[in-house]
Amino acid sequence: MALDRRESGEVAERIDLREWRERAQKFETEVSKAVVGQQRVIRLLTIALFARGHVLLEGDVGVGKTTLLRAAARCVGGAYERIEGTIDLMPGDFIYHTYLAEDGRPRVEEGPVLRAGEDLAIFFFNEINRARPQVHSLLLRIMAERSVSAFNREFHFPHLVVFADRNRVEREETFELPAAARDRFLMEIAIGLPSDDATRRALAFDTRYHDGDRLIGQLEQGILKHDLLNDVGRAIQNETKTSDVLERYVLSLWEAVRNPKAAGIDIDGVDTARLVAAGASPRGLSYLVRAARVAAWLDG
Repeated sequence: MALDRRESGEVAERIDLREWRERAQKFETEVSKAVVGQQRVIRLLTIALFARGHVLLEGDVGVGKTTLLRAAARCVGGAYERIEGTIDLMPGDFIYHTYLAEDGRPRVEEGPVLRAGEDLAIFFFNEINRARPQVHSLLLRIMAERSVSAFNREFHFPHLVVFADRNRVEREETFELPAAARDRFLMEIAIGLPSDDATRRALAFDTRYHDGDRLIGQLEQGILKHDLLNDVGRAIQNETKTSDVLERYVLSLWEAVRNPKAAGIDIDGVDTARLVAAGASPRGLSYLVRAARVAAWLDG
């Protein structure tokens, strides 16, 4: 659904934030049917969706990162696409792929970023640290502007949220993410093993969790109506006010993470004046406040 500025404003006025809080709670309940023992992670992912920010997931192999995103994508609605990070992945692989058709002639088809057009809601970059820096550069453009240039035209993805994951264990043939790329993510969420015995027992012995496709296929689709999330997110930011005390705290925190020495932070044996090379960016602090507003709204 494409809205001009006036229509978007009219939709924002019709947003019922109480009803949308109920939708958010239903979303979390539904996702937790497929991903058990990860309530904190699901809450952070919900915050990111309503704050309209991108997310980097970190965790060991097999802890449920892909299952989490597939479940979230089904419950958000809209199109879901993914790409696998490999050492030979090139920027063009996002945009198109070529092949020989049955008649022996070459063909060009749209790649995963373009395939769904403006309906693209969630794009998943699996094992992002296996991709080369050239690929990260294109991803930055997509994340920052929600657009890309291809085939002599501009493609826009107004409802897009990018999720990426990074394997913390395997380091062979990997590339460290540049600071500019990490700064585009609203959150970096660590996913570990569930800590309670009941959940671990369920994951090991309950056969429901052994068939991920069937489990996700049973979840309700489109709970969050992806094409309205921008307007809902805007309404949350406008309606949730910050106090003077909180604003002073955030600004003091910003100064402390950039210049810990001036903030009075002392660590034995450490020159805190040289401890931080580059602290939080203005974008990072705005992300913090955006996420805090959504968290406050979710908590009523």
